[in-house]
Amino acid sequence: MLAVELKDVSKSFGQVKALEQVSLSIQQGEVVALLGPNGAGKSTAISLMLGLRQTTSGTVKIFGLDPREPKSRLRVGAMLQESELPNHLKTVEVLELFAKQYSQPIAVSQALELSGLTKEATQLASRLSGGQRKRLCFALALIGNPDLLFLDEPTAALDVEARQVFWAAVRDLVAQGKTILLTTHYLEEADALAQRIVVIAGGRVVASGTPEQIKANTGGKRVSFVLESGVLKPMAETSQWQSEGQRIQFLSQRPETALQQIFATGAQIRDLEVVGVGLEEAFVEITKQAKGL
Repeated sequence: MLAVELKDVSKSFGQVKALEQVSLSIQQGEVVALLGPNGAGKSTAISLMLGLRQTTSGTVKIFGLDPREPKSRLRVGAMLQESELPNHLKTVEVLELFAKQYSQPIAVSQALELSGLTKEATQLASRLSGGQRKRLCFALALIGNPDLLFLDEPTAALDVEARQVFWAAVRDLVAQGKTILLTTHYLEEADALAQRIVVIAGGRVVASGTPEQIKANTGGKRVSFVLESGVLKPMAETSQWQSEGQRIQFLSQRPETALQQIFATGAQIRDLEVVGVGLEEAFVEITKQAKGL
């Protein structure tokens, strides 16, 4: 059974189409990163999957059920970008309170350990730093022992050490067979954690595949060199052309052809590097193509 299934889902707010004919399926035990620029429709898609909004057309299923059904919601944990916390309670008390709402919660001590909050267990929620409050929201998403986790920008406001703790926790959850849908602006995070990347732009799915497939199929190669003499301008075989002083770099699906054109101008170059693109560069290229640029 699929953990998540969207079929031809559209969602409009008045005359604005936030999503248009989106189809997406996530297997149980899969980690999927949903990426897209601001306003692409990611948050709308998540709100539909959580049963917080209704589709204009199309269907959404969570483990084969309507996401608004209690049986469905009991299997779901969510960490949203903004959440309110009971500030008058201690960290451990917040988790104990929420744990009582579930029939088979994980141990509070385990939630504290996974979120890196063991030392802050007796601290009032109101006195937690921004990053610590974010980690408490992560612990609350875990406390019900969900089969499916929605993590919406989970490491925003976290420092490097806290982000590493989070990554380790996600990998532990994956080892347990949990299904995870992740949205993030840290593309390094998506590259490190996700088994599959889905890119949404303008309310539509514009790319889907493993991180390796996304990088290989969109950006081509990154070419970088120092221009010792001559004048070069962006050419048809290149994209994302950048020039900083004498250092020039660009992306190309056909770097050999691009370099032949450069040498044909009589330009002299040194320190030439040709490497595969990163996920960030591929993402920029995908979203540019989606806009018709």
